[in-house]
Amino acid sequence: MNPLIMSIIMATIILGTLIVMTSSHWLMIWIGFEMNMLAIIPMLMKQHNPRSTEAATKYFFTQATASMLLMLAVIINLMYSGQWTVMKLFNPTASMIMTLALTMKLGLAPFHFWVPEVTQGIPLSSGLILLTWQKLAPLTVLYTISPIINLNLLLTMSLASIAIGGWGGLNQTQLRKIMAYSSIAHMGWMTAILIYNPTMTLLNLVIYILMTTTMFMLFMTNSTTTTLSLSHMWNKMPLITTTTLATLLSLGGLPPLTGFLPKWMIIQELTKNNSIILPTIMAITALLNLFFYMRLTYATSLTMFPTTNNMKIKWQFESPKHPNLLTPMIVLSTLTLPLAPMIMILN
Repeated sequence: MNPLIMSIIMATIILGTLIVMTSSHWLMIWIGFEMNMLAIIPMLMKQHNPRSTEAATKYFFTQATASMLLMLAVIINLMYSGQWTVMKLFNPTASMIMTLALTMKLGLAPFHFWVPEVTQGIPLSSGLILLTWQKLAPLTVLYTISPIINLNLLLTMSLASIAIGGWGGLNQTQLRKIMAYSSIAHMGWMTAILIYNPTMTLLNLVIYILMTTTMFMLFMTNSTTTTLSLSHMWNKMPLITTTTLATLLSLGGLPPLTGFLPKWMIIQELTKNNSIILPTIMAITALLNLFFYMRLTYATSLTMFPTTNNMKIKWQFESPKHPNLLTPMIVLSTLTLPLAPMIMILN
């Protein structure tokens, strides 16, 4: 893609998200969502093949439906209150429709079907944007209206997302689909705590973006898209392969890695609010995610497929280039659990 066009598209994506994040008027929020959606579609289609076109079309239809529901909720609220202000969402019907629209944009269950299909059909770089940056705008609006969201509806969708995010990834061999189901599960954790402690949702989002970005950077560095190709990483980058193992386990929430911190804090916060059954179910279903991450680490670091002797010593003669940011991202994604006491005090 032409660098000038790419820079314009990226600027529009960023501007659309910033408009949503900084607006207190429903019409401006809707405009920001539309700018963001229309700008990212060329990013999804930059490979010019039928699969990318199909993925972009699915994304467009889903996001357009969500935007339509969002505007419907705004109009219903306007009829009852006469207000365009974000916090003036008093009508229960409008609140429910707004929640459904925003969760559809996020990809929570039962509106999760588009996330794996779209992620699988697009390049890794576009998948990274889709699973990280594109979550900011809907989560910001949910954060803003969190005091007036229907609690039972959001918790039901959160639990379903955590369960489906685990079950869906169990039989996958495509890394992009695995990351998509991982995203669905993480969104479930974020929205489960949103009503009780919105600040913790933001902490979870930051850690999720760090870990997901690191994984996509590792995949892009090695040009891997399947679990089979992961097994060939060791003869190109032995050290990076080891860090991939740690990052995958961190995504699964295994202590003492960074990914354990948000799960620990969310379960602690839920138990403080006298909720015992909910965090128990969440912790049990999180084991499904950990299982398929363990399977990935086994394929990456603990298996060696039959290769020629020349392949086995490939890393001694080649020094593959990797992004400068990769090393600090790996450190942040795996070794920030010691900061937990400070984060808890700030919280």
